Amino acid sequence: MKKTINLTTWLLAFGFLGVITFSGCKKDDNIGPVTDNSAAEQVATQEATTDEAEADNQFDDIFNITASMNSSQVGEDLGVGANVSGLFELGTTNPTNQIRCFTITVVPNIPHVFPKTVTIDFGTGCLCRDGKYRKGKIVSIYTNPMIVPGAKVSTTFVDYFVDSFKVEGTHITENTSTTNMQGWKVQVINGKITNTNTNRWKKWDGVKNVLQTEGNGTPHFPLDDVYKIAGNGHGSNSAGHTWSALVVDPLIKKFTCPWIVKGTVRMIRDGREALLDYGNGVCDNIAIIYINGVPHIIRL
Repeated sequence: MKKTINLTTWLLAFGFLGVITFSGCKKDDNIGPVTDNSAAEQVATQEATTDEAEADNQFDDIFNITASMNSSQVGEDLGVGANVSGLFELGTTNPTNQIRCFTITVVPNIPHVFPKTVTIDFGTGCLCRDGKYRKGKIVSIYTNPMIVPGAKVSTTFVDYFVDSFKVEGTHITENTSTTNMQGWKVQVINGKITNTNTNRWKKWDGVKNVLQTEGNGTPHFPLDDVYKIAGNGHGSNSAGHTWSALVVDPLIKKFTCPWIVKGTVRMIRDGREALLDYGNGVCDNIAIIYINGVPHIIRL
């Protein structure tokens, strides 16, 4: 099993449950039959899936941060041994200034003693190197370093905001790797994202499982890496809509292709069903979404 994770490819894989909600996809109006009703259904479905994608992206950021807890931050490698989120430089917009505008505390602050609670306190506001303005606290409990199979990291929030969004809920990451395959399970429980400018909110629960099915034996050669992604999620928003998403056939992602090459996702919005089909393994930006049984070609 790889001891050092190829973080670029892992982060791409984690973002794909947001991608399955096809926010950012564009329908090709010149292909396939479109009626006024089907067009309206597509717009309504995309609005719901955009909400899910936004929630998923906010919680993917939490994975990046917890995975960045290395010896430079907390005295030992609790994450995956690399600075995934840029957290070490996160406290300043000046590349030459290493002074942080946040604090990190570790309890107990004794190497190799677990469980261990890590609190990142952004105080009343911190403009970060990634351009995001954060305030409040992220509190993570590690049962072991994240690279250890079976390790879990459970994260909660205390008045935590990213830009104009308040983030609530519980985020859990578990290392599900075996002796010959890397794997992660990521779960969001009672997640809620509130836009403080509009007071609109979205609630979201979801789980995704990512397995590296090919390339495990070549840790320094990512070109042969292939990932299989399964998962599901459900949510609601302040507009009164509900939705759920389920990976029916596992999503397949190759390192050498920027798009998902295979797999299907079922989306149900307010009782209406849509099916997204990514194809048969060919690397292209084409997928087909079926709404009310009518196929629409979309470009990812």
